[in-house]
Order: sequence, then C-alpha cells, then structure tokens
Amino acid sequence: MDEDVLTTLKILIIGESGVGKSSLLLRFTDDTFDPELAATIGVDFKVKTISVDGNKAKLAIWDTAGQERFRTLTPSYYRGAQGVILVYDVTRRDTFVKLDNWLNELETYCTRNDIVNMLVGNKIDKENREVDRNEGLKFARKHSMLFIEASAKTCDGVQCAFEELVEKIIQTPGLWESENQNKGVRLSHMEDSHGRGACGGYCSVL
Repeated sequence: MDEDVLTTLKILIIGESGVGKSSLLLRFTDDTFDPELAATIGVDFKVKTISVDGNKAKLAIWDTAGQERFRTLTPSYYRGAQGVILVYDVTRRDTFVKLDNWLNELETYCTRNDIVNMLVGNKIDKENREVDRNEGLKFARKHSMLFIEASAKTCDGVQCAFEELVEKIIQTPGLWESENQNKGVRLSHMEDSHGRGACGGYCSVL
C-alpha cells in the first residue's frame, strides 16, 4: 500500500528539556497542542507521510527526552538518521547557549556526515524573547543548518520546518537512495495539499 512512497526517512528531534520538542511533533503529526504536555520519558516515536515537490516520503520521527539521565539511549537513537531538527526556546537563552553541546553529540554519534540539520527557534508566540532571530540565523549559517522560527502553539512555521528538511534530504540522493535500490520505487506526482506558499516569510533555506 506504500507503493507510491518514494522513501522512508528517520528524523530526530533534539534539544534541551522543555523547549517544545514534543509539542512541535504533536502539532505536525496530529495538529494538536497541549500546554500541559508532560516531559518525554526516554523516546517517543511517530510516523507521518507527507508530500514534498510531488514526492511522498514516510517520516519516522523520533522525539527524545532532553534530560541528562536519559542520554544512555543516545547511540541507537542517532544511528541511521537522515535528518535532525535541533530545537531551542527563544525565551530561554540557556537553551540556545547549549546548542553547541547538542551539535557535539550529533557529530559523535551520527553515522553519516551528509545528514541534514534544521535549527528551530520555538515559542515565538511568547512575549519574553531572549534570543533574537538574527542570532539563530547566524548560528545556523555558521554550522550549515537550515533555520526557521516556529510556534507549536499557534502552528507558525511547524509544517514548513518538516517540509523544508525533507525537501533538502530528497535533494541529497546519497542520504536515501541506497535504502530503496531494490524496491522498484517510482516517483509520485501527487499534489502537495498544503501548497508551496505555506511557509510564509519564515523559511531561511541556506
């Protein structure tokens, strides 16, 4: 029944505890927002199929706990990933400062060097911003990452973040083609139901 799916991609969501990783995932997969969402214990996992530029991709999205005590899961979590969404909270500078630690972990455990990384500044709906958009953009450019600001609460930028990440992965055939060589995959020409204008002014594709 997945014969028109181009590929299955493993996407990770990482970042400090409380930055809204699970909320971004829930908004993207279920279009819901729960302000009382509990902290993730270990690893959560969701699957969603999306269409980008006429190609359907099934996303296996792994959402991890940000707390240190769950870091023993790290090596298996990173193995085989093709895309990573690194999240910080624009109202908490400490979550931005610690991005370097997450990048170091990514470099340590990731099994491929052509993985696509997306930096997401979450919670832009809040008033008490501590991290300017240009700071996020500068950090993303320095580390060759895609960048977007988003709000899981209002939905701003969420769909776009995942679509831009998948689009970039699909444009990097070495990341996914080897997985599909013997499956007789054909390209799907289904319309993207969200249209290409869904991103508004949020995307900064590098």
